[in-house]
Amino acid sequence: MKQFVMYALRTIAPIIYRIAFRVASLLPQNENTIVFESFLGNQYSDNPKAIFLYIKENHPEFKLYWSLNKEVIPSFLNEDIQIIKRLSLKWVLTMARAKYWVTNTRLPLWIPKRTNTVYLQTWHGTPLKKLGVDIEEVRMPGTTTEKYRRNFINEAVKWDYLVSPNPYSTEIFKRAFQFQGKVIESGYPRNDVLQKGLTSREDILKEMNLPLNKKIILYAPTWRDNQFYTVGKYKLNLHLDLELFKKEFGDNFIILLRSHYLISENINIENYSGFVYDFSSYKDISDLYLVSDVLITDYSSVFFDYAILGRPILFFVYDIEEYRDQLRGFYFDMENYAPGPLLKTNDQLIEALKKLDLDNFKPDQNYQSFIKKFCSLEDGNATKRVVDTLLESENHTL
Repeated sequence: MKQFVMYALRTIAPIIYRIAFRVASLLPQNENTIVFESFLGNQYSDNPKAIFLYIKENHPEFKLYWSLNKEVIPSFLNEDIQIIKRLSLKWVLTMARAKYWVTNTRLPLWIPKRTNTVYLQTWHGTPLKKLGVDIEEVRMPGTTTEKYRRNFINEAVKWDYLVSPNPYSTEIFKRAFQFQGKVIESGYPRNDVLQKGLTSREDILKEMNLPLNKKIILYAPTWRDNQFYTVGKYKLNLHLDLELFKKEFGDNFIILLRSHYLISENINIENYSGFVYDFSSYKDISDLYLVSDVLITDYSSVFFDYAILGRPILFFVYDIEEYRDQLRGFYFDMENYAPGPLLKTNDQLIEALKKLDLDNFKPDQNYQSFIKKFCSLEDGNATKRVVDTLLESENHTL
């Protein structure tokens, strides 16, 4: 009986919301209202945050709202943002009447968009793994390959603008999303801070309550399509041997963990207090980039952003054959062009770390070529280019 009730609620709720949106859309539009959302309403971060802060400073004529899920709102009460609770009545009324939507992930498919609402989709990474209709076989729960592709296209057709970090991404986005709107090829707004260095490393470390005298390893793995609890909630099997790393590096290093936003579980690090810190819920990954000395990742797009800093990157790819050949497939030839070594075991990873001269590291020729291809637009002015394009196109006075 309980399962039937839950199924009924999941079926009926989208219909009710769709009707509510339709009714609210009959009201006059608020021309200077912008609603922002990041990672499904779970964060105040990423490209939408950078755009939000720029508009707030340079265009005070706009009313800016930030969409957050109920359970995370307490974490952001100290931020200088106007919060609306996602899926609330106020949220429906605000979204339905707003002139602009800005988000970095897909909105629920049941949200109708009025004709003169402007939807800016920033997305959230340079693609390594295949996306959208390019995925040959979808292994995510609660969907099929055909349904996933259809839903993706039905959402992407609502986008008026799509932000791209480089020409490589533009080509892929257009095809994978079947996108017919305007691409703003600008670099990513979220990366402006990596070029401008507005906050010192020491200040960030103090805010994060981290030691000032240790080297920092940032470990940021992605999720696996076939490792999940339920729809939208994925597992994290931490293959990094924390005990071994503590033995080898505990005196001089600390590790910051940053799991993907779709990972639903907390990582148990009780036995590694003072050595391992879980920053998966931390407000902005850019701070983690800025304070870290080396990045360890796998197939996450974080390495495209981290390369802007020119710091060492190690790839812990213990399951690369399965991930590449069965789960997703790659656009990018990691074996030949990754800006760092591909390592399959903890022993290989530790050996590679020991060989790094973190104080005098300089990107090799392969790394420099990578930066030239993927990071050439990251000059600290991406946000301005996005906002200028958006508002000029919509006939707002700058």
